[in-house]
Amino acid sequence: MMTTSKFKVATFSIALAMSAMAFQGCDSLTKTQKGAGIGAAAGGVLGAIIGKKAGNTAVGALIGAAVGGTAGGFIGKRMDKQAAEIQNAIPSAEVIREGEGIIVKFDSGILFDFDSANLKDPAKENIKTLAASLNQYPGTDIKVIGHTDNKGTEAYNMSLSERRAAAVKAYAVAQGVPSSRLITIGKGFSEPIADNSTDAGRAANRRVEIVIVANDQLKQEAKAQGK
Repeated sequence: MMTTSKFKVATFSIALAMSAMAFQGCDSLTKTQKGAGIGAAAGGVLGAIIGKKAGNTAVGALIGAAVGGTAGGFIGKRMDKQAAEIQNAIPSAEVIREGEGIIVKFDSGILFDFDSANLKDPAKENIKTLAASLNQYPGTDIKVIGHTDNKGTEAYNMSLSERRAAAVKAYAVAQGVPSSRLITIGKGFSEPIADNSTDAGRAANRRVEIVIVANDQLKQEAKAQGK
């Protein structure tokens, strides 16, 4: 009964958000406009907009950090620029630009060998490039979220996901990103984005998501710009 009720609420929220978008022409909305338009309904369906590209923790971080309105548009414009630069500089990463933030997603196979939390040498170059972008855009907080597939025990996979997130943070800090900007989270196999019963699905679930959102200082700057 609870699941059905939640589905009905989610469906209604999606209908509200899509109806609002229809007046502007949904296809014509830029990511910045989506950032400016985030409110209770639109924020509530951001996960539906992203689809199965990222886990709930990453999507929740985008929603939780949103301010909306003119300030959201100011932040969104900045995020548009940074996201484009990251995608150009790190073609092996998947850059998801939605709302007022960015999710940079790495297949864990790009970063680590099997069952290892030691960054590969090419992975270090990727994190070094990403760190340079984070240093160039200092007004952000960053969450590094590790995920695994469901092979092995829950406890082991939780530990592995935490160690992998910590390894990414440590290397970013070594490249000059202040440790205070970075939070690591391990989710083990609790947030799959694909079917763990297939090889392809398990590969998609083994990933590290890096969420970039405006910090409090940038939010205040954005609000001041909108006055």
